[in-house]
Amino acid sequence: MKQITLGRTGIKVPQNAFGALPIQRVSRQTAVDLLRMAYDGGMRFFDTARAYTDSEEKVGAAFDGMREKVYLATKTQAKTPADFWRDLEASLRALRTDSIDLYQFHCVKQCYRPGDGTGMYEAMLEAKAQGKLRHIGITAHQIGVAEEIVASGLYETLQFPFSYLASDRDLALVRACEQAGMGFIAMKGLSGGLLTNAEACMAFMQQFNVLPIWGIQRESELRQWLSFFTREPVLTPALQAVIEADRASLSGDFCRGCGYCAPCTVGIVINQCARMSQMVRRAPSEAWLNAHWQAEMAKIDDCVDCGLCMTRCPYGLEIPTLLRKNLADYRGILNGSVSV
Repeated sequence: MKQITLGRTGIKVPQNAFGALPIQRVSRQTAVDLLRMAYDGGMRFFDTARAYTDSEEKVGAAFDGMREKVYLATKTQAKTPADFWRDLEASLRALRTDSIDLYQFHCVKQCYRPGDGTGMYEAMLEAKAQGKLRHIGITAHQIGVAEEIVASGLYETLQFPFSYLASDRDLALVRACEQAGMGFIAMKGLSGGLLTNAEACMAFMQQFNVLPIWGIQRESELRQWLSFFTREPVLTPALQAVIEADRASLSGDFCRGCGYCAPCTVGIVINQCARMSQMVRRAPSEAWLNAHWQAEMAKIDDCVDCGLCMTRCPYGLEIPTLLRKNLADYRGILNGSVSV
């Protein structure tokens, strides 16, 4: 397995890491079992966040007593120094550690800088001086903000969506990070579950100096990623064809399912309903067409175009339009006028 060094942090780990957002959806014991299985299988980097409900607590329980054997990364969505310190102390307690390897500003809409009036970057520096964190990172979803972050030279790592659906601008961002000595952590490597060929995803990542963090919730998923420690994928013509087909079918705007748009004022489950067309076709299941999801999709008729979801969407999507397109397609599938 290829080893990745996260820029000037000096953190060197296999190019196959664990994204701990999904373990908030499973029991504590299941999560602990998955995390320890990941470690036993070769993973050494584990990424979580204060915003992921009880994910940090589960990570802390899994690695209690073996802290020095893993790298732990977490994040804060704080917007004020007071909330920053509150989040940091909570994360330290949950992770059962005195120091976090990589602490990241989470899903930012601006590049925090010294002297910008927010006090946020200064709080990071003070926490590092106190030994409560070792390295300073940041995560973003908007390419313009990410480019500004790289140009600032203030951060040791950048976490940004990156998959084989990447644009030329995304690829340039990866190169810019490497040139700047910044580690690049690739989130959304499966584009919110829309990419289903793990081998193609892994083969693509291995072309770049990036660390993918795969969102893992089930043992079957984990076993697939762990298999690449002994059988590294090669980007064959067949896998390249898969990639090109997916690029063609997923071109344009689509929902990655991140959920930052929530809550909806009329109760629409936006992060599923806005990508139902893709889910029905790319992750086929009769469950998508059952009474529950028919009722959830019908809520789209209640959309009042308040626009709150669009102000929260990190990808700048026209969400009401996207929802209505998915609803029309969904109803066509149900009545047989649209094929799957």
